[in-house]
Amino acid sequence: MKNTIMMKKNYEFKNLFSKGKFYYGQYVHMYIKRTEKNYNKLGIAVSKKQGKAVKRNKIKRLIRENYKIFENRIEKGLNILIIINKEKDIKEITFKNVEENFYKILKKANVLVN
Repeated sequence: MKNTIMMKKNYEFKNLFSKGKFYYGQYVHMYIKRTEKNYNKLGIAVSKKQGKAVKRNKIKRLIRENYKIFENRIEKGLNILIIINKEKDIKEITFKNVEENFYKILKKANVLVN
């Protein structure tokens, strides 16, 4: 994740929740907000209801790897918050499912650059 900085502060997440545009998918939901910066900020939120720490960290790694696939194709100057769909069981979520979901959401949000 060369050109991406991770969001860590609580106020960054709250700002994105309140002012970001919401896009939903089958496995992943996203909040996206445009900024004037020359880089992207990525935040990942996985609820404690999804499972214990090992499972939540596995999902976070899966999301980061999927983000790396699309990182060079996403335009710069975005804050992106990725949330796992609470209705889906973690066991159902696979790399391929998340990758397809990412592509659909990013295309719907019109942030992909070819």
